[in-house]
Amino acid sequence: MDIIDAIFSNIWVIFLFFSLIYPKFQQNIIIRARANALASLGKKRGTNVVTLIHRQETLSLFGLPLARYIDIDDSEELLRIIRLTPDDQPIDLIVHTPGGIALAATQIAFALKAHKGKTTVLVPHYAMSGGTLIALAADEIMMDPHAVLGPVDPQMGTMKGTYAATSILKVIEKKTADEIDDETLYLAEEAKKALSQMEDTVRQLLKGKYDDERVDLIINDLVTGKYTHDFPITAEGVCELLGQCAQNELPVEVYQLMDFYKMGKTRRAGIEYVPLNRP
Repeated sequence: MDIIDAIFSNIWVIFLFFSLIYPKFQQNIIIRARANALASLGKKRGTNVVTLIHRQETLSLFGLPLARYIDIDDSEELLRIIRLTPDDQPIDLIVHTPGGIALAATQIAFALKAHKGKTTVLVPHYAMSGGTLIALAADEIMMDPHAVLGPVDPQMGTMKGTYAATSILKVIEKKTADEIDDETLYLAEEAKKALSQMEDTVRQLLKGKYDDERVDLIINDLVTGKYTHDFPITAEGVCELLGQCAQNELPVEVYQLMDFYKMGKTRRAGIEYVPLNRP
């Protein structure tokens, strides 16, 4: 009986190890692998490599999805990193994000533009909304040929949903004041301000890189509601819009680094493959 009790006791110890300790151990291994990959890429390019990567992760014990986006914590940390980077050292910012809080993205963008060394935003998959705003601040954008950016037109959120600022203003144009409820009138006033503010922000970020005509063209494409907010602007389209400041190629090390930022899995993977030998 004592032997059986000892076996069950050991089983519980093993279970607790794999449930609580092993996930933390595994996470530490991944963190070290990320740090080594960042250091390797930075040494090769002579830059300070920073990541802004948001993927839907899972809590290790319960498997609950945890959505990630650009928030104030990101802006606070990135502002410190940029400020502490020597003026003559280039910065590579790897961006993979659906967007996030406008305030945070704007702070990051202006801090990146203010850095005296060369700044490059690298986009392996997508940098939408606030991610695109940050990319516009860089001296150079490098994208995978199939990566995308997106519009930066303001979005107005209410308890009922989120609406494009430009679409709200269209409603005001088509209806008279007595046909519109107070909430919509209020949203229209805020939308007008938000649109003007975003146009001014983009104009400041692009100052010194393009002439006024090209800046107006970029604002028309990205800010004024020409596309829906989730419209994917391909690398080819970005290169055409931004000219020599954009390239549709990435260092191979960026792809290798993204292997250490896997999406959390709560179900069987939809994609399976035999890994190829990496160069």
